[in-house]
Amino acid sequence: MFELDLRSRKPIYEQLVDKLKELIINDVLRVDEKLPSVRTLAQQLTINPNTIQKAYRELESQAYIYSIKGKGSFVNALAKNENVEELEKMKDELKKLIAEALFLGLSTSDLYSLIDEVDDVVGGGYTND
Repeated sequence: MFELDLRSRKPIYEQLVDKLKELIINDVLRVDEKLPSVRTLAQQLTINPNTIQKAYRELESQAYIYSIKGKGSFVNALAKNENVEELEKMKDELKKLIAEALFLGLSTSDLYSLIDEVDDVVGGGYTND
């Protein structure tokens, strides 16, 4: 499915959350698709099942997945309009990062190119206007 960097300073569960988010956002994992069981994924990645469980709980709290007792975890239909608070947090973080990048010398044209590049990879998005 994917690989994790066990030597990274970033915790394994956070790497797992990021990878699964990426797969969901890029439609590799589709809505209502069943995720591998905690035990199966732990065996595949050779990591502690508690780490997988922690990542799944985090994804569930962020509404990327949902769980059905006895059935497993599934990809949630992202209700983009319902994530207003999360979007506001992300916008604030982006403003800080953009300000820092501009301060460090990134040009606005490079910034626009970077946005276009990410937009091409993600496949668009939606407009909120």
